Amino acid sequence: MNATNSVAPSGAKKRVFSGVQPTGRLHIGNYLGAIKRWVDFQDDYDCIFCVVDLHAITVPQDPKELHEATRIVAALYLAAGIDPQKSAVFVQSHVSAHAELTWILNCFTPIGWLERMTQFKEKAGAHRERVSTGLFDYPVLMAADILLYDTHLVPVGEDQKQHIELTRDIAERMNNRYGELFVIPEPHIAKAGARIMGLDDPTKKMSKSEPGRYHAIYLLDSPDEIRLKISRATTDPLREIRFDESRPGIYNLLTIYQLFTGMEPAAIEARFEGKGYAEFKRELAEVVIEGLRPLQERYRELMRDPATIEDILRDGANRVRPIAERTLKRVKDAVGLG
Repeated sequence: MNATNSVAPSGAKKRVFSGVQPTGRLHIGNYLGAIKRWVDFQDDYDCIFCVVDLHAITVPQDPKELHEATRIVAALYLAAGIDPQKSAVFVQSHVSAHAELTWILNCFTPIGWLERMTQFKEKAGAHRERVSTGLFDYPVLMAADILLYDTHLVPVGEDQKQHIELTRDIAERMNNRYGELFVIPEPHIAKAGARIMGLDDPTKKMSKSEPGRYHAIYLLDSPDEIRLKISRATTDPLREIRFDESRPGIYNLLTIYQLFTGMEPAAIEARFEGKGYAEFKRELAEVVIEGLRPLQERYRELMRDPATIEDILRDGANRVRPIAERTLKRVKDAVGLG
């Protein structure tokens, strides 16, 4: 493999890598913007999907809750349609090369690059002196996650694009110094749904950490809870139901409808022509409920058999560990370690 570009060897599938933190409850933004897309990648790409628990401890966590949440997220991956026969599913901390490569990459990453990362500024806020070094260093761990697996494509939302750019900068810096160490990954950003916004404030991305009851629809919400949240969702004083980015409330709800139904925007607008927000919200709620029903049923089935989840995670780690260790050895040899 030519490690200096994102071209896969002739006849080989390109590799996709992505992951979600096991913190907070997964919501439809995580599903529509990430996990549902991963399912669609499986037939065309060599896919590796990780539960990124090392990223989770950049902020304080309850140990028992973190361990349980890691299994819940893995079960949701599987319930959503990630097939362990097609894709490797594993827990980040089960492959020690992630942490080891992160340290090496740290030694080649200028502090100035990390100080420019907007997500750190947003998360640290006025408490920069008190947050963990891990939170500051989060993007380098993410770079290690991606580069370990000779990743070609990383499906991300717009807010993660800067992290992929940093990953590329680190990889190119080391390739320029040591030769063909890393594949240079490309971000893969969805045309629709890359940013699902909060129901209560459609100017902010839907977040697992927002405390408001009406902010997000969680993947395991009951039908009644989904109906209530959508009925309370922010719209605007206008009445026309159409895709208009200058009207973030209705635009966000229409995007959710589009992603759950697969309908084209023009067809959705025609369906609701002359109808009011109340009728649209009632139908949207039922679309979301039915869209999540198979996932919720499969999730409950999986959680009744925790041994199967552990087996899948163990097998996934065993499948990817040799890839990670080959990359790590290549890097250690290049920089003179060992």
